[in-house]
Amino acid sequence: SRLLQLRGRSRRAAPPPERATCAATRGTMDRSHGEWRSAEVSTGTTIIAVRYNGGVVIGSDSRASMGGTYVSSRVINKVVQVSDKIFCCMSGSLADAQAVTNAVIHQLNFHSMQMGELPLVLSAASVMRDFCYKYRDELSAGFIVAGWDCKKGPQVFQVSLGGTVLEQEFTIGGSGGTYIYGYADAKFRSGMTREQCLTFTTNALSLAMDRDNVSGGVIHLAIVTEAGVERQLIPGNKLPVFHRI
Repeated sequence: SRLLQLRGRSRRAAPPPERATCAATRGTMDRSHGEWRSAEVSTGTTIIAVRYNGGVVIGSDSRASMGGTYVSSRVINKVVQVSDKIFCCMSGSLADAQAVTNAVIHQLNFHSMQMGELPLVLSAASVMRDFCYKYRDELSAGFIVAGWDCKKGPQVFQVSLGGTVLEQEFTIGGSGGTYIYGYADAKFRSGMTREQCLTFTTNALSLAMDRDNVSGGVIHLAIVTEAGVERQLIPGNKLPVFHRI
């Protein structure tokens, strides 16, 4: 009888399965609601630069986000002019990228005063590389430098935190770039005209913005030639549409 009493107490003390499940679910929900406060911040963007006959086109989306948590701005211009005919595109942490860009602009202005002439595109990429490599442990950013100079004409450089400066005919960066490498490899042609290059760049950015949840907004473009600089802005309702779900 003593054993039966103990068994009866244990059965009465156990909560119903439904209640136990609900409690576990509530605990999971409570933990998930607070996870974003301590989670690692992830960022996203899409940047691209393309060389064509006579100039370069450099462009980006305009969304600044805290990963998949929230969009902090829809209209950030990530195409920054660092010299008269030299631009850079920023990816990664926006605060880090803006700090490096401002330092590069200051250094290039000083360089121009010392030399008495405008800096070369390679010089701008090298200055940015030096800043990135020196502070690589504190930074989370990537850059594309593109422009035109009197020595080598139109040029496109990719700059990494590891200290690499790589000249290419076109280069892509940011989280959205992973979605469009196939398109870029299939559609890029060396020696494109200005119109062909603009179409290629706009389509690539539009495809990335469509697939990458942390890329979006509008498209910022800069066309740099010997004659000067032209800026274009393509709003969201004017972007090319390739499919509809």
